[in-house]
Amino acid sequence: MSTSPRPPSVPAAPRALFGALAARGQGGSLPPASRAFDRLTDDELEALEKEHRADRFHDECGVFGVHGSEEASHLTYLGLYALQHRGQESCGIVASNGREHVAHRAMGLVADTFGAPILERLKGRFAVGHVRYSTSGESMLRNAQPICANTDGGPVSIAHNGNLVNARVIRRELEGRGAIFGSTSDSEVLLHLLARSREKHMEDRFIDAISRVKGAFSIILLTDDAMIGARDPHGFRPLSIGRKDGAWVLSSETCALDLIGATHERDVEPGEVVVIRRGRLRSIRPMAREAKEHFCIFEQIYFARPDSNLVGYNVYAYRKELGRVLAREHEVQADMVAPVLDSGSAAAIGYAEAAGIPYETALIRNHYVSRSFIEPTQTIRDFKVRVKHNPVRGFLEGKRIVLVDDSIVRGTTLVKIVGMLRAAGAREVHVRISSPPTVGPCHYGIDTPNREELIAYMHSVEEIREKIGADSLGYLSIEGLRATATNELKRGICDACFSDEYPVEIDTSATIPQLTLFRAVKEADTEF
Repeated sequence: MSTSPRPPSVPAAPRALFGALAARGQGGSLPPASRAFDRLTDDELEALEKEHRADRFHDECGVFGVHGSEEASHLTYLGLYALQHRGQESCGIVASNGREHVAHRAMGLVADTFGAPILERLKGRFAVGHVRYSTSGESMLRNAQPICANTDGGPVSIAHNGNLVNARVIRRELEGRGAIFGSTSDSEVLLHLLARSREKHMEDRFIDAISRVKGAFSIILLTDDAMIGARDPHGFRPLSIGRKDGAWVLSSETCALDLIGATHERDVEPGEVVVIRRGRLRSIRPMAREAKEHFCIFEQIYFARPDSNLVGYNVYAYRKELGRVLAREHEVQADMVAPVLDSGSAAAIGYAEAAGIPYETALIRNHYVSRSFIEPTQTIRDFKVRVKHNPVRGFLEGKRIVLVDDSIVRGTTLVKIVGMLRAAGAREVHVRISSPPTVGPCHYGIDTPNREELIAYMHSVEEIREKIGADSLGYLSIEGLRATATNELKRGICDACFSDEYPVEIDTSATIPQLTLFRAVKEADTEF
């Protein structure tokens, strides 16, 4: 277990971290909210919008597979549609008729990629799909998944959710032995290890490959006639097993099973490999399960859809419970509890119930805003900061508000929202966060900023409160988070981004670096 202690003294965060807002205050405080958003220059607005887009953790990937259905590719399309929140950069589906694999991959969203003609081309009773947000490997088509190859044992296609912390070491070793890589993704390492294995049967080759890697992985491998699923021994990432009309289904989340009308049978266990062939599922446990499970708690806090059940517990119910604990830890006199939509909604409901304070909607979110908002005129540009969130004016006048969100990454989003609430007449704004302060990056498949960009690493709680302009700020304690996980989930968790305690040793010289958010896409070809 590695730790990186917080330095006792660090320089102030870069000026761009808070845009011009923080700079306009006296002694580090924010300016009056009535002026904070009405007098920004064009450059300041642009910087603020960029920070807003970057001021969140980003979902890692989603995997989905169907074995034994005449509608395998169509069901996989629907499954990926339900998992779109886990990755929006690229998507792909590979179908197998038992002899060959046919693939279609593209940059962009599932609905924009797969039309009826493409799905008709993806024939076969077996299919595997993937939605991607890059945490390792550049954002370009050649890194889109599933990754396919022809081996001496037949065609294989692999979809991977997670991050392999020793991928760079293995890649250098393989390249030294003559291997040629077609992508920069860590997932391709698995394909090369599988192809070079001396084992006779494909599932044995697969087991041989995953035994060489370290880190987080939930994997679906499609062969000519079988579908194989696996989770790492720590159980970082979820993978569920479902059934539909005699077919087997593997999915990152149960919400995708619900969409296609499949039943949730159980989860793939940490360290387990499941082999599905000829309509039967066989369980193998080739990897020693860790003494303590390390399920990524941020799946429950933020990433997963609220209607999913992860590790045997409903996501929505868990987020409500976090809100209840948060209310007990950080009481405040207020007139209403309101969420930052949509990430804070469930926790806000739990907080309101526990505190006995009415739950209200203080902000209206525009769900039709794209990632890139381009304004043709100065008039439109002036409304930029209100495009995504807009306060309910009149209703908020003179109110004391508890504003609940799941996390604070850089803090720039909350600067804007708190300022907007004050401009709408709120008398007090008390911010409550349903997770502990984020002080470290994730190395196991989640795209997070560098440590120095995390506001909680750079500043104390009081400093953060002052910078976001709140009357008070309260985070869920690490003790409260762990107790909730023990009581509700009844299993061990990975909370490294909060505790700085990493369950798998991280060798930064050997790890493929995580990417800068929203790297430009350089390839436009959509065919595999």
